[in-house]
Amino acid sequence: MQEPVVPPAPPTPPVSLAALLARDDLALRQLAGPPAADVTIRWAHTSEMSDPFPYLLGGELLLTAGVHIPEGAGSGAYFDDYVSRIVAAGGAALGFGVAPVHHTVPGALVAACEAYGLPLVEVPPRTTFSGVARAVWQLMARARLAELRRVSEAQQGLAAAASRPDPVPSVLRRLATRLDGRAVLYGPEGAQIAAAGREPGGEVRRALAELARFVTAHATTTATDTVAGTRLAAYALGPGQGFVLGVAAPHRESGDHTIASVAAVLLSLLTGEHQSGTGAARSSALVRLLLGARPEEVAPLLGGGDGEDASHWHVVHAHHRTGAADPVSASALGAALGSPLVDAAGDVVRVLVPAGPKDGRPANSTAPDRPTGPDRPIGPKAPAGPGPGPAAQPGWTLGVSAPAVPADWPAADSQAARALARARATRVPLVRHGARPALADLVPDGEAEAHARALLAPVAAVPALTETLRAWLSLHGSWDRTAVALSVHRNTVRQRIARCAALLEADLDDPDVRMELWFALRR
Repeated sequence: MQEPVVPPAPPTPPVSLAALLARDDLALRQLAGPPAADVTIRWAHTSEMSDPFPYLLGGELLLTAGVHIPEGAGSGAYFDDYVSRIVAAGGAALGFGVAPVHHTVPGALVAACEAYGLPLVEVPPRTTFSGVARAVWQLMARARLAELRRVSEAQQGLAAAASRPDPVPSVLRRLATRLDGRAVLYGPEGAQIAAAGREPGGEVRRALAELARFVTAHATTTATDTVAGTRLAAYALGPGQGFVLGVAAPHRESGDHTIASVAAVLLSLLTGEHQSGTGAARSSALVRLLLGARPEEVAPLLGGGDGEDASHWHVVHAHHRTGAADPVSASALGAALGSPLVDAAGDVVRVLVPAGPKDGRPANSTAPDRPTGPDRPIGPKAPAGPGPGPAAQPGWTLGVSAPAVPADWPAADSQAARALARARATRVPLVRHGARPALADLVPDGEAEAHARALLAPVAAVPALTETLRAWLSLHGSWDRTAVALSVHRNTVRQRIARCAALLEADLDDPDVRMELWFALRR
């Protein structure tokens, strides 16, 4: 017997034979074969040929009135050949119409269908073949409409997930829920970066990882497999990026491939380079730095603004509300801020952002902001009007430095760190380092630094004391906020401040003393 052919997929989804049998107006009855719920039909076709094999595509409900059956074909030989050819062609089921040629379904045909596992359906005299075909197409149309509705709802859900503060995990969770399976994002080296959904068995897990590596190694866009009854699929995310979406589901429904493809497109945007042609320039900049070049010499290779603004940058320190951010979420933050220069270390993400045309100015120039101290909060207690530099991002707490030239990036990094500490302590989404002229700028730098060293000498040997004093002064003497900013107990803050007061022999309740110490700490 010939192997069954694999039918090409039609433009409409298949329907269950059980749904067709459930139509009361057709009065169909199954006489042989596997359960109707396990049989799907892709189309209906009528033929009275004794050998229908050449005329079948596969997946049909073949309808016949038995005109082709010769007289005296009571033995099983003719029916065995007939049924075997239908099965070899990939036919899904056989519908036999009784009357006017045959008043009953031949018993040998019933036996042959049972032997070959081909569902046999009796079509009563009052039901026409055209009526059966019309019912099949009606069921397909309903299935197609349901599929389109399901895909549309999935697209909306995935798009909403991609706009969340944690876009990559959200997209994976939504996809895993839709497919009732597992969704995994693999990195360029094949390591699992993020995953969602039920954890499969070890065999399936290894097979999915291997399928992802196959996609990467063979430069193909998709690949599928079935392991231990689980359907596997892998999708390459963008050309040459190396990221792969892996999907494992216990079953595959119509529209699943479209839904997974939508998720792959969204993940490609979230994981890919949002600025084309910059990778080589950044690599060149890194090599030059490693070989001894100064930051200001490689800064032009990193992109940025145009004209005079191109030389100024913001350093942004960011903390995600969920704690440590994964590399993809950090990249998504960089994309939102307009820069691919992202460093995710621990629970703080650092981003180097080009200054915009309105904020590319030296840190000691006049700023049109309304600073409320060394750092300017943007939040419920300080409404954010149009301001310079990066904007607040959902799900993130940001500290933003003043615009700085490359030579001043280390100082800007410290500014961003202090701004982030203040933002977390005051529970506002964004704090900018204040950039404006101050009275302290009237004192020559050399004299100011010498005075600061002398004034802070008693506590300089203990970094924890100077760090606590700086945070406490920046938060206007708030014990609770300082404790939050430093991640210590409020009693620890009290003890450290008391120790500073004793070593400095100063009254820290005196505003003049606080002001002088703050000026010294800024130096």
